[in-house]
Amino acid sequence: MSRFDYAASARRTIALEADAVTSLAQSVNGDFSRACDLILGCQGRVIVSGMGKSGHMGKKIAATLASTGTPAFFMHPGEASHGDLGMVTASDVLIAISYSGNSAELLTLLPLFKRLGIPLISMTGDPISVLAKASEVHLSIAVEREACPLALAPTSSATVTTVLGDALAIALLEARGFTAEDFAFSHPGGALGRKLLLRVSDVMHQGEQLPKVSPSDTLPQGLLEMSRKGLGMTTVQHEGTLVGVFTDGDLRRCIDRNIDLKHATMSEVMTHAPQTIDEDTLAAEAIKIMEERKITSLIIAAADQTATGVVHLHDLLRAGVI
Repeated sequence: MSRFDYAASARRTIALEADAVTSLAQSVNGDFSRACDLILGCQGRVIVSGMGKSGHMGKKIAATLASTGTPAFFMHPGEASHGDLGMVTASDVLIAISYSGNSAELLTLLPLFKRLGIPLISMTGDPISVLAKASEVHLSIAVEREACPLALAPTSSATVTTVLGDALAIALLEARGFTAEDFAFSHPGGALGRKLLLRVSDVMHQGEQLPKVSPSDTLPQGLLEMSRKGLGMTTVQHEGTLVGVFTDGDLRRCIDRNIDLKHATMSEVMTHAPQTIDEDTLAAEAIKIMEERKITSLIIAAADQTATGVVHLHDLLRAGVI
C-alpha cells in the first residue's frame, strides 16, 4: 500500500493560500481607506458579525481590533435576534462577514441596522451580493480557488479574511499613533504588560530596606549593612546625598588590591558616581541598563541626588519582567 504524500499536500495548500494573500494585496484600494475612515470616525464600537467559519474569523478580527486601540466586539447574528441587539447603539459601525454575501442570519439584521443608521462595512466574495450592495463600503475577500480540493471548506478565503482583518487593525493602529505602552494597558496580565507597565518604583527597596552607610564608616560596617539588607550592595551617603556605592564586586577588588579590610573607610573603597535611575523608569529599561553595565542592582535617586531606593535584578525576576 503506497504511503500518501502529506508533505506535498501541505505545500500545495500553503502555496494556494499564499497566492490568495498576494492577490488580496493587489486588490486593496480606496474602499479599504474608506472603511478605515468610517471606523476612525466611529463614536461607539465596531461590531463584527458572521456565521459559521466567517464567525470564527470575525471573533479573531474583533479581538485584534480591541487589543490595538479600536473598541470592538463580536456579535453572533443568530443570537442577535434573541436579545444581543441590545448591545448595539446608533454610534457603532458594523463589519459583516459572509463569503457568499447572502447569509440569511445577517440579511435578517440589515433592516434593523439601517433603521439605526449604523454604517455597514461588508466583507464578501461577491461584490453584487445582497450584503455587498447594502453596505457603505465593500471589501472583497474573493479567492480564485480554495485550498480544499473539494472547494467546500473555507481555507484560502478564511486566510484572506483573517489577513484583511489584520490589515484593518494595523492600519488603524498606525493612524491612531497607538503605542506599545497603549497595547500593554489592554494586556496587563501578560508578560508584555509587565514589561511595559511596571516601573522600578513598584518593586524598589526603600525606607529601612535601603542599605546605606556614610563615607567615614569602616569597611566592616559597610559589610555588616550589606549583610543586614541582603542586596549585595550598599549606598554611600553624605548628609542624605548619594556619593557612592559599594558592591560585592568592589569587595573582590579590595582583596585584589591588598587593601586593609579592617581599617579602610567606605570613601576609600566605594565606587564614585554610581549609575542611577529615577522612580518612573520602566522596569524593562532598568534591566537593559543592568545588562549593558553588567551590574545586578540600580540605585533610584531624585534630581538632587537623594537616594530613594534600590532595585535588584532578583526583584525584576520575581515580578516576571524577565
